[in-house]
Amino acid sequence: MSDAPIPVTRSSLPPLEEYIPLLEQLWASKQLTNGGTFHQQLEARLGEYLGVPHVSLFSSCTAALFAGLKILGLKGEVITTPFTFIATANALMWCDLKPVFVDIDPVTANIDPAAIEKAITPQTCAILAVHCYAQACDTKAIEEIAKKHNLKVIYDAAHAFGVEDANGSVLKAGDLSAISFHAAKVFNTAEGGALISHDAETKKRIDSFKNFGFTSETTVEGCGFNGKMSELSAALGIVQLGHIDRYIAARKKVDETYRRWLKDIPGIELFSFANTKRTNHSYFPIRITKEYKISRDELYEQLKAKNIFTRRYFHPIITDFTPYKHMQAHTPVAKHLATEILCLPMYEGLTGDEQGRILDVLSG
Repeated sequence: MSDAPIPVTRSSLPPLEEYIPLLEQLWASKQLTNGGTFHQQLEARLGEYLGVPHVSLFSSCTAALFAGLKILGLKGEVITTPFTFIATANALMWCDLKPVFVDIDPVTANIDPAAIEKAITPQTCAILAVHCYAQACDTKAIEEIAKKHNLKVIYDAAHAFGVEDANGSVLKAGDLSAISFHAAKVFNTAEGGALISHDAETKKRIDSFKNFGFTSETTVEGCGFNGKMSELSAALGIVQLGHIDRYIAARKKVDETYRRWLKDIPGIELFSFANTKRTNHSYFPIRITKEYKISRDELYEQLKAKNIFTRRYFHPIITDFTPYKHMQAHTPVAKHLATEILCLPMYEGLTGDEQGRILDVLSG
């Protein structure tokens, strides 16, 4: 059995021959950015595939999240989760908003609606929730809380490409959703992201904001920034979209193999994705509990020594990072889960032999 490195993830790349004709069109057009043909095509096709009315492409999910917070015109406190990537909190800080961190649900790892309700103050203006590991948040409960207290809701849906709950696409929930097309995601444009909105006027404002605030060639209506996706990235996305169902189906098989082989190992707990009607298998998180033979960190190092690369995602939680240590909150579930979680390698090209190497270590 080979001992070649097994990465946490590997970018999904369509056959080069499919990409070359688009590159030739791009070079012939000489338009590499600024909302060209490929940018427009990708927005339209993503809207159709994801079942959402308005898609605005961005250079990254972080840029999309920043723009969304600005477009909503928020001021004050925003309730969010500490169990997420640092960009979630950074976007709030850049917008002069105060993050209020609350605990997560122990089953889903998503923000706990009950904790949201308890944290609301007169200064609360919004909820920023995260669909962690492509598992849907309790969007119904969050919506009820937001309506009761007149709050805006924005979702960090970085993981949630194509994810559905009982109400359909989770991207339809809330006021806005920011999604990631980073190279590590199941659908990617190398770097990129999008902001999902629900009406034409909001999309118009978003598209102006990400283009420095321009509303026409000579008119700037607001103080925007440069968040545009390039035509190169959009072209990659167009080709990627033609393969996405195959990619997700292949990841599902990897997921099923992991579940079949890991379900009876003492000390390893699997996520059930009970709230999610359709996931995209972006990640395969497991919990290494005290019943396991060694600690999570010891297992992480043991796997790495065998050229198997996993990720303690998310560790540490945001309130343990230097910029946020002064914002400590009562989040015992998040703190504990951060000591147990381990994301195993997950990508459509992961072979049975490679999974066997991983599982030999976990069960040995």
